[in-house]
Amino acid sequence: MTDPELVEKKLAFIETCVAELRTLAHPEQLHDDVREARFVQHTLQLAVQAALDVASHIVSDERLGEPRTNRELFELLETRWTLPKELAETLGRMVGFRNIVVHGYEAVDLDIVSDIVAHRLDHLLSFVAFVRSRLQNGRA
Repeated sequence: MTDPELVEKKLAFIETCVAELRTLAHPEQLHDDVREARFVQHTLQLAVQAALDVASHIVSDERLGEPRTNRELFELLETRWTLPKELAETLGRMVGFRNIVVHGYEAVDLDIVSDIVAHRLDHLLSFVAFVRSRLQNGRA
């Protein structure tokens, strides 16, 4: 059974990260200020990791399948837990971004970072709302 307290802590942390990015981040300075770029990248990484933690917890506890990759966690939530397809795809792309930041596969494209801050933070909040709704309705 999914532990609602554990999941709620992670969901609240995602909301905190989004709020910090909206109030403290200055995406227009990413190219000129290394501290700003690192703050935004790291905060996004933490938010995406928290979403991955929630997805992993649910997939495991609800026995939704055996993901081979982190991205597949969201695919399983889409196919087995009714997470909207567009949201699953966007979160999957965010996992790719997180992997670049964490593992240093390549240089982080600051234009992508800026785009995420400007246009994709609501996707993280949509994930939070979706999971809360499922848990409150007793469908997890």
